[in-house]
Amino acid sequence: MVDFTLTDEQKSLRELAHDFAEKEIRPVAWELDKDGTFPRAILDKAFEVGLMNTHVAEEYGGPGLSYLDGCIIEEELSWGCSGVQTSLGCNGLAAAPVFLGGSEEVKKEYGTSLTQDGTLASFCLTEPDAGSDVSGMRTRAVKKGDKYVLNGSKCFITNGSYADWYTVYAKTDPDAGHRGISAFLVRKDDTVIVDKKEDKMGQRASNTATITFNDTEVDAKYLLGDENKGFKLAMMTLDRTRPGVAAMATGIARAAFEFATEYSKERVQFGVPIAMHQAIQFIIADMATEIEASRLLTWQSAVLLDQGKRNTLQSSHAKRFAADTAMKVTTDAVQVFGGYGFIKEYKVEKLMRDAKIMQLYEGTAQIQRLVIARETLMPRRVEEPASV
Repeated sequence: MVDFTLTDEQKSLRELAHDFAEKEIRPVAWELDKDGTFPRAILDKAFEVGLMNTHVAEEYGGPGLSYLDGCIIEEELSWGCSGVQTSLGCNGLAAAPVFLGGSEEVKKEYGTSLTQDGTLASFCLTEPDAGSDVSGMRTRAVKKGDKYVLNGSKCFITNGSYADWYTVYAKTDPDAGHRGISAFLVRKDDTVIVDKKEDKMGQRASNTATITFNDTEVDAKYLLGDENKGFKLAMMTLDRTRPGVAAMATGIARAAFEFATEYSKERVQFGVPIAMHQAIQFIIADMATEIEASRLLTWQSAVLLDQGKRNTLQSSHAKRFAADTAMKVTTDAVQVFGGYGFIKEYKVEKLMRDAKIMQLYEGTAQIQRLVIARETLMPRRVEEPASV
């Protein structure tokens, strides 16, 4: 029997995350958006109460929460502000390749740094000429003795300006396309330069930067996985993080839905609240259905991971649908508000701006459709283990 009834522990987690979002994030979210301020104080508080690094296993000092647990938390925090959640959750994306491909020594070293020292980490895959086309990356890693030397730039790097270390993808065989990519764990030092902080349309509370590596030396023990197998590691990482992105999109959509629903009960036109008009009722009804569907797809993709199964198709379903839903619901919420929705004094316009990135990062909506088409036309068994 399929049952998505939450346990008492999961209900408590959801309550903790919602309470944190309501009291710590929502009161400052719109000011953070206005000024583009990095929410360091909120991250510190989230670290203290256990809402960061949730997927770090107990043996490395973390709580060892399930992927479903993580999605429950991420939806609530994104209901508060998805920009803050993007900053808060970035460690999970950066650390996933370490726990998938690192040695036991490296896992202990960097798991501990996350959970005990409160370090921040970034995931460095995208380049100016290599976004969806990962094989086009130009960052190079050349082995010299027992070290690799990295040179190149990565763009759109979340928490890039504040990270203490990075997981970096670079070409070790420049002529082999995606089969020549390797992954490395790179400490920040004087050779790692923050070139640019992006001024974004939405999620302005998250820091997004260009990072350049200039003859950056990396000990060979910080090669993650096998040499030239970094592309597979990146794809496995994204299978694990896309449910969280879908949960974030669901949280954004839910926030917009709640604002629109409440406003529709208060705004009077033609002598009655606009919620009494069928045109508005249909918009609200569609929002409600699409949010429910987004959450169920998200939870399904997370539960498969928790069961040790491959979730490539389901995570792409969830990420694609939830991201598109967030964009549609926030746009419709602005419509419900009418002209007021277009004014910054009203909060739905921020949610609409925030929603757009959900269709872009961690695989665009078009890339998700390519994955879905490939998995549908050339399916593999869902029971395959989700391991290296």
